[in-house]
Amino acid sequence: MIKHLLTAVLLLSASTMISQTITATELLDKAIAYHDPDGSWSSLQEKLVIKLSYPDGRERLSEVKIDIPGQYFSLTSQSDDVTIEQTLNKETCTLKLNGSTDISAEDKEKHRISCERAESMKNYYLYLYGLPMKLKDKGTQLSPVVETKTFKGKQYKVLKVTYDETVGKDTWYFYFDPSTYAMEVYQFYHDESKNDGEYILLSGIEEVSNMKIPKVREWYYNKDDKFLGTDTLIRSEPLK
Repeated sequence: MIKHLLTAVLLLSASTMISQTITATELLDKAIAYHDPDGSWSSLQEKLVIKLSYPDGRERLSEVKIDIPGQYFSLTSQSDDVTIEQTLNKETCTLKLNGSTDISAEDKEKHRISCERAESMKNYYLYLYGLPMKLKDKGTQLSPVVETKTFKGKQYKVLKVTYDETVGKDTWYFYFDPSTYAMEVYQFYHDESKNDGEYILLSGIEEVSNMKIPKVREWYYNKDDKFLGTDTLIRSEPLK
């Protein structure tokens, strides 16, 4: 009787383990199904208003316009009395400082204004606000093993991601709620052996073109948990 009972328990445990096994691709697909159930990302045409808050009390307000099918990106940032506008319209780059395209070399250096910087900011916003959908992009390498990790007292299903050398050199980890598959944390390292890089805590949801986009991002250093700042998606609206 005891032998049969033990056998049944072992079979049940094995069955449970099998049912709980999930591949990296399956986990990513479930996360995308949660965040972008209608496949809206590739046709996004939206304006995002984002507030960046620093630990010292400084704030910066940014308006980001993204038109993926139209290959258009615009970032207008305002801090104190300085407004910087960077626009990439297909192959055309337009830069403005306080409404003027006549920008001195000194001001370009002081405020880090350049077409290269505009391209970098485009990649930054499309990557972070396009997650986890962007993990389907060419050059993304998913580790085949889905890890289970506890982070800040909560257990997550975790994807490890690296990139082809032509795409990026950092190692990323993405933390998903094991029941809803919502993305709640991501973390990156330049050199994991040095525990450098940062982790970002995600909270709240903003509905953007039927997508569930994290509303608040809190940034910290990996090495000492030092708080770096918060960016908050205040609102979004379709481009006209």
